[in-house]
Amino acid sequence: MSGVLAGFTVIFVVVFIGYVVARTGVLGESGGLVLGRMVFFVATPALLFDTLARADLSVIFSPTLAITAVGALLVGALYLVIALTITKRTVPEATIGALAASYVNAANLGIPIAVYVLGDASFVAPLLLFQIMIYSPLALTILDVSTSSRRTSLVGVVAAPFTNPIVLAGLAGLALAVTGLSLPDPVMQPFALLGGASVPGALLAFGMSLQGVRVLERGAGPRRDVALATFLKMAVLPVLTYVLARWVWRIDGHDLFAVVVIAALPTAQNVFIYATRYGRGTVLARDTAFVTTLVSVPVIALVAALLA
Repeated sequence: MSGVLAGFTVIFVVVFIGYVVARTGVLGESGGLVLGRMVFFVATPALLFDTLARADLSVIFSPTLAITAVGALLVGALYLVIALTITKRTVPEATIGALAASYVNAANLGIPIAVYVLGDASFVAPLLLFQIMIYSPLALTILDVSTSSRRTSLVGVVAAPFTNPIVLAGLAGLALAVTGLSLPDPVMQPFALLGGASVPGALLAFGMSLQGVRVLERGAGPRRDVALATFLKMAVLPVLTYVLARWVWRIDGHDLFAVVVIAALPTAQNVFIYATRYGRGTVLARDTAFVTTLVSVPVIALVAALLA
């Protein structure tokens, strides 16, 4: 439990610093937007390239990859169907909501919790690969196509992922890992240096977005959408992950505990960065990330009490 509290304390402190930065105005009125774009176009691609280039593929391609992929895709698809058919949201807003309901904070919370609670950071590696190489490209392609002012051809749909810096960086890093090639340290160090700004940059941008607003304020945001995304993320996804791991892939013991804890992590701040980039669903992404971060503390504690 101390590892859970340590991981969340780091998150809250950096988010609070971002809030103070916005409140004092030291970065100007457009500081949060510029910071978010820097994270999206520069820092996150560098982090993904550096991480995947050094990845151990034998650890990544494990049953955990299949479990986390199936769980996230099913929950995301469920939100998408509800948003498009019942609450009548647009495709971009529904896509952001689907990510908010299923995209796990695997980097800045997953890694420390994997170390302190699960005892091994490699537990989050399969999830990182799935989110980087499959889920993000899929969601970003939908966002690219659905927010484009021009009519998109089939060629445009196919090419859309390969014009996104996050997808391109992930593919380049995975290519190095698969081929076993390694670049000289003077070449890799700049990517490691820039990638180090991704997590704190996303948290600072998220904190800056909280200045001057009230989370879940009546009439100011999609409260029903946030409630739905939070329920799916913090209740449905962990339970579904348990069912898949226990009765489909026949996993038990510490491995079962690990995959459920990972599923119970809150919504990643990356979703807010994506929403900011495309100008759709920003309040939904912000509020869901904030609420799930609070709710995940007791949820992970409950999972630990039942399965650890």
